[in-house]
Amino acid sequence: MRPFPRAAHRRLATSMVLATALGVSSFAVAQAADDLKDKQKHVQQQVRGARHDLDESSAQLSRATARLDAAKEQLVTAKTELATARGKVEVAQERDAEMQAELAQAEADLAAAEAALTQGQADAEAQRQKVASTVADMYSEGDPELIAFSSLIDAESTEELTRRDGVRDVIVGQEARAYDELKAAEVLLEVQEDQVAAARDDVAAKRQAAADHLVLMQQLAAEEQAAKDSVVQLVVERRDAQGEARKARAHDAEKLRKHLTQQQRIEEMLKRRAARALARQRAQARSHARSQAGGSSTGLLLKPVDGYVTSPFGYREHPIYHYWGLHDGVDFGGGCGTPLRAAAPGRVVSSYWSDVYGHRLIIDNGAMAGVGVATIYNHATSYTVGVGDQVQEGQVIGYEGSTGWSTGCHLHFTVMANGKAVDPMNWF
Repeated sequence: MRPFPRAAHRRLATSMVLATALGVSSFAVAQAADDLKDKQKHVQQQVRGARHDLDESSAQLSRATARLDAAKEQLVTAKTELATARGKVEVAQERDAEMQAELAQAEADLAAAEAALTQGQADAEAQRQKVASTVADMYSEGDPELIAFSSLIDAESTEELTRRDGVRDVIVGQEARAYDELKAAEVLLEVQEDQVAAARDDVAAKRQAAADHLVLMQQLAAEEQAAKDSVVQLVVERRDAQGEARKARAHDAEKLRKHLTQQQRIEEMLKRRAARALARQRAQARSHARSQAGGSSTGLLLKPVDGYVTSPFGYREHPIYHYWGLHDGVDFGGGCGTPLRAAAPGRVVSSYWSDVYGHRLIIDNGAMAGVGVATIYNHATSYTVGVGDQVQEGQVIGYEGSTGWSTGCHLHFTVMANGKAVDPMNWF
C-alpha cells in the first residue's frame, strides 16, 4: 500500500526539481559537496557495511563453528566421564585392598584352626592310649569290681571295711576320670573340626569374592581406558575443528576483501552516474522539462517483493564474527522463487556473482527527489534482465533465492543515494 496517490508523488518531485532550478533549494549541491568532503569517512562506513552481511553468513564457517562447539561440549562430557571412571577405579582398588586383607586374615584363621585340629587329634589319640593302658593294667589283675568286693568280705573290722571301700572308690574313680578326659578330648576335637570347616568355607567365599571383584576392576579399567581414548579423540577433533574454523574465517576474509574492492568500484561508479543524472536534471529543470533521466519517476520506490521484513537497515552485531557493522539494506522474506520487481524505472548497469551476495543486480534509477538513486538486488536464484536492459517500475527482473552468504531464501535490497547506502524503508 502507498501512503498517498502517485500523482501527488509526481507533483512533489516536480516541485523539488523546479525549486532546484530556481535556486530556492541547494539540497543537491550541498549533498554533492558533503559527498566530496566526507569521501574518506564514507568509504570507511562502506567497509564496515561490507563486513556485515545481516543474518547471512558463510555456510562453511557455520558448519566449522558448529563442529567446534559440538567438540567442546562433547569434550566436557568426556572429561566428566573420565573423572567418574577414575573415581570408580579408585574405589574399586580400595575395596580390593580391603578384600585382600580379609582373605589373608581368613587364611590365617584357617591355618590356626588346622593347627589346633592337628593338636586336638594328637591330644585325643594320647588320651585314648592312656585310657587303654589304664584299663589294661586294671583288668590284668582281674575284674576291679570283684576284687574290691572280695576285699570287703575279707574285712575283719568296721575300720578295715571302710578303708577297703575307699580303695575301691579310688580305683573306680580313676577309671571314670580317664574316660571323662577322653570324652572331653573327643568333643573338643569335633569343635575344632567344625572350626576348620567354617574357616575353609570363609576362605573359599572370600577367594570367590576377590575373583569376582577382579573381573569388576578389569571392567572399570577398560571403561577408564575407553574414557581416556574418548578424551584424546575429542581433543584431536577440537583441534581439527579449530583449524577448519580458522581456515573458513580466512577464506571468508578473502571473500570480504574482494567484495570490498568490488563494492568500492561500484560505489564510485554510482556516484559518477548520480552526478551526471543530477546535472541532467538541473539542465532539464531550467528548460522546465517534466521528465527525469533514467525514465519516468515518482520520486519514491515500489517495494521490490511481496514479503515481510526479516532484518532492517542499520548497525548490528555479526552473528558469527561478533563485530559491529552496518547492514546496508533491508531483508525481505517471501520464499524461494518469489518474483522480484523493479522498484523504479531504470537501466541495468551491473549483474555479477558475489561470494557474499550471490547473484547481484544493480539498476541505475536516475535522479529522484534531488539525488541520484540506484537499487541493488542480492541473493536471487536468477535474473530475467541483463546489463544494458531498460526496466519499468514493477517489472519482474528475477526470482528470490539463497545464493552467496545466506541462511535461507530472501532478498537483500539496497538503495544507494549519491553512491551512499540509505534506509530503503524511507523510499517506499
